[in-house]
Amino acid sequence: MDSILDILVNFITSFIGATGYLGVVALMAIESACIPLPSEVIMPFSGFLIASGTFNIWWLAIAGTLGNIFGSWIAYFVGKAGGRPLIEKYGKWILISRRDLDRADHWFERFGPGVVLVSRLLPVVRTFISFPAGIAKMPFWKFTFYTAIGAFPFVLFLAWLGEQLGKNWETLRTYFRGLDFVILGLIILAIGLWVWKHLKDRQIQQTKK
Repeated sequence: MDSILDILVNFITSFIGATGYLGVVALMAIESACIPLPSEVIMPFSGFLIASGTFNIWWLAIAGTLGNIFGSWIAYFVGKAGGRPLIEKYGKWILISRRDLDRADHWFERFGPGVVLVSRLLPVVRTFISFPAGIAKMPFWKFTFYTAIGAFPFVLFLAWLGEQLGKNWETLRTYFRGLDFVILGLIILAIGLWVWKHLKDRQIQQTKK
């Protein structure tokens, strides 16, 4: 009987393997459009399939980068068209909190357009930095260029990490055996805390109104 961890790995890698590079592009675009689907999950599981010959690491990194670009375009144009009020009004439906926006705004105001490049290597900020870039009407192709060269090394590293896990999975799984429920519990706890935090932020915002 497969362990819980094996089932989880098989399910995610089967989905990514079935959808191919286009699936990776789509999933990474969703993440970069600020919908909660972390690239720290998508790319390592995609990289896991490099060891089986399903993907090539360089094409995988390009697919992940393209997804980042396409998703960032969506967030950029939302910010450019509607400004922060539009994002605050509708962002709550995908659990974008005011604190997330404040953090991204702060980074953009402090470091300027160059932060679009650097932020692609940082958690949380990397997801939301496209909004203030659009609101500030940062030149579109400059924004795209910074997004691309900032995203590529990040997704390449995650893909490489997944490849190493895939190559050594038979060895690693013996260390994880017996810890399935602990790992699953930690994953559920992390997701639960993330959702709770954003719902709490939304409640605080509504209280202040």
